[in-house]
Amino acid sequence: MAGLAPGGHGPVLMMSMMGVSALIIGTIIDPIAGLVPFFGILCLMTAVFLAYFWRDPDRPIPRTDGVLVSPADGHAMFLRRERAVGRRPTNEQIAQGHIEHDALTGDWFPEPLDNPLTFETEQRYVPVPPGEERPSDVWRLAIFMSPLDVHVNRAPGASVIERMEHRTGKGLRRGPFRPAYTKESEHNERVRSVHQLTNGLRIEITQISGALARTILPYMFEGDALRRGQRIGMIRLGSRVDLRVPAQGYTSSIITAEDNHQHHPKGMHVTAGTSVVFRSKTGEEE
Repeated sequence: MAGLAPGGHGPVLMMSMMGVSALIIGTIIDPIAGLVPFFGILCLMTAVFLAYFWRDPDRPIPRTDGVLVSPADGHAMFLRRERAVGRRPTNEQIAQGHIEHDALTGDWFPEPLDNPLTFETEQRYVPVPPGEERPSDVWRLAIFMSPLDVHVNRAPGASVIERMEHRTGKGLRRGPFRPAYTKESEHNERVRSVHQLTNGLRIEITQISGALARTILPYMFEGDALRRGQRIGMIRLGSRVDLRVPAQGYTSSIITAEDNHQHHPKGMHVTAGTSVVFRSKTGEEE
């Protein structure tokens, strides 16, 4: 139901009660040079801001077969065709020294998964040059969520969560926290989940903390079955969500900030659970 996202009721109620109490005290007992009523007004203004931030409106969910909806509210940063060129190493590979180290992103084994589209573990991707497309390529759509957007994320399609993992940035306990609108933010603290759609294909969703965000709150976990548009979690304050889908299975007409479109200089604004971002090439149900 529409209202506030989980965790928002307490802060809003607390600030509202403090504001009302301060106004009553300032009116009936002693305003103390107007400071008590002023404090009460500030508390009520804070309560309004918190209610706006934690809002979680109901959304109309498309019923069209073969589409994936946006996992987040925000502007489309970029849509790129990518290829996996490496993956996170196992303990055995680390012990054997068959790894590459990057100061920003950490350790990588310089080979992708045997079947990259299983998204079994986090992989390293590079853009695919025109004319060098392969069936194992993916589309990656990055969505920037400003502090003014709804921060509840939703499932792109009917699916089951096969894998979910939390990763810190660059091996730190928490962070780094690069601004979410920058390319480097993809290596911030993040929660990566793999969803198997009803058509057997898999997609990867990465919820990424921004410079202000410090908490990613999942609502669903491994093994949970999801409906298209179902709420799956929340990222607090400015942040980003990346969606990867098999390039051989889906197409997209989303306009992004990289397109430098006259009418969408920041990229199209998409709405979680409502905006269609990918369409199946076969038109089959996802």
